[in-house]
Amino acid sequence: MEKILFGTAGVPLSAKKKTTEGGIERIHKLKLDAMEIEFVKGVKMSKEKAKNVKEIAEKLNIKLTVHAPYWINLNSSDKKILKNSKKHIIDSAIVGNICGAKDICFHPAYYQDEEPKKVYEKVKKEIISLRKEIEKLKLDVILRPETMGKLSQFGSLEELLSISQEIEGVEPVIDFAHIYARSLGEINNYDKFCEILENYKKALGQKSFERMQIHISGMKYGEKGEIEHLNLKKSKFNYKDLIKALKDFNVKGFIICESPSLEKDAILIKKLYETI
Repeated sequence: MEKILFGTAGVPLSAKKKTTEGGIERIHKLKLDAMEIEFVKGVKMSKEKAKNVKEIAEKLNIKLTVHAPYWINLNSSDKKILKNSKKHIIDSAIVGNICGAKDICFHPAYYQDEEPKKVYEKVKKEIISLRKEIEKLKLDVILRPETMGKLSQFGSLEELLSISQEIEGVEPVIDFAHIYARSLGEINNYDKFCEILENYKKALGQKSFERMQIHISGMKYGEKGEIEHLNLKKSKFNYKDLIKALKDFNVKGFIICESPSLEKDAILIKKLYETI
């Protein structure tokens, strides 16, 4: 990817048409670059609509990514939940691929009081299975487990960099607000952000570094990690240092804003990036 692209997690709040197509049109008018299609409550988009979404996005030069449904736990002992979790990811990949999106973000799993190493092996096994299905379907997508904000969730930076090294076609979504919450506020300055970027580049290489998937928002956390997303200016999350680190490292890819205000904060960080 030639540069870093700024966008929103879903249809901008100011869009008159609350549809994916309407969201893409609004993103274009706002002079943003990208939009994450939110399948978080289920993959309900028809294949015909997905084709139309791709046409509009290509016409307006808006790049798309996908977020799979929230109801995923690749560590579930319940066979039905596990089967449905994998189906949610595959369905997101199928429809996302038709839309022209190459990146399929998902929340991977919960520890459920099990040893993290044991959970890691179970999650790895299921993602390998998912990749085989993706290849069988000939889908040109990257599966992207997201760094998670709650201590009860599988998805530390170290876990996801490791699993991405082990499985081809898997690269993480780096949610800096989640990492901030998971660290209970410790990871929240320029040097810490640079350390994450250095570790990412060392683990996954230049090619992956030039197509990063990043989530940003304000964040409130407690003793167990993430509590809720906030607007950037209402949070203690140090987004200014993060944007400086991203600029200094010449990161390329997507920055998707998940703040409640969506496009307002997406525009805020894009303008900040351009003025550094």
